Amino acid sequence: MRISAKADYAVRAVVELAASNGSKPVKAERIATAQDIPLNFLENIFGELRHAGIVRSHRGAEGGFTLAKPAAEISVADIIRAVEGPLASVRGAPPEQATYAGAAEALLRVWIAVRANLRQVVENVSVADVAEGRLPAAIDKLAEDPEAWVTR
Repeated sequence: MRISAKADYAVRAVVELAASNGSKPVKAERIATAQDIPLNFLENIFGELRHAGIVRSHRGAEGGFTLAKPAAEISVADIIRAVEGPLASVRGAPPEQATYAGAAEALLRVWIAVRANLRQVVENVSVADVAEGRLPAAIDKLAEDPEAWVTR
């Protein structure tokens, strides 16, 4: 899986909002500075996150952004889908729409399994988990495997 800069920035921005622990709106400039995200890019990302119901925007001198729902109810998958669309695709379409013939016929099940495993991670990690530095045990176990850290 390739995680784009846009998806990475979006997750980091929402986690930063969650970590602010306040009901007061947080300015985009503050989040951009805290997470080293280009402000113009972040403002566009916030537009998509707002449209997806993940953040709310507040106007005025005391304006900025807040989470639209509790951080524990927002998964990493929700954020990725908001800015990138479906988690997994094959040639731009959902894996189940791919068709293969002959020797490649089983490849469809491989792509479905890849999506299922990806979901097992990003759908089960909330913004609150990341902001608090307490990931689910199953996720920690995967990340603790030395083989997980080896680039291939």
